[in-house]
Amino acid sequence: MKQIGNLAIVCAKRNDVTLRIEQGMVMVLQDGTYAPTAFSAEWDDDETILSVIHELNFGRCAPKSQ
Repeated sequence: MKQIGNLAIVCAKRNDVTLRIEQGMVMVLQDGTYAPTAFSAEWDDDETILSVIHELNFGRCAPKSQ
């Protein structure tokens, strides 16, 4: 249906990422020693959620051991 399910799966596979959904907003928090990273979007904003998924999988927030 929406990309929020795909985001939940991506986050569930990572120990360094927390997914929060509250009051119509999706928030992804990535632990970082010096600079934690945060993303947020409306729960139904598929375009933004897809960009967060891409960032977590392939961008600067991707796991280093790939």
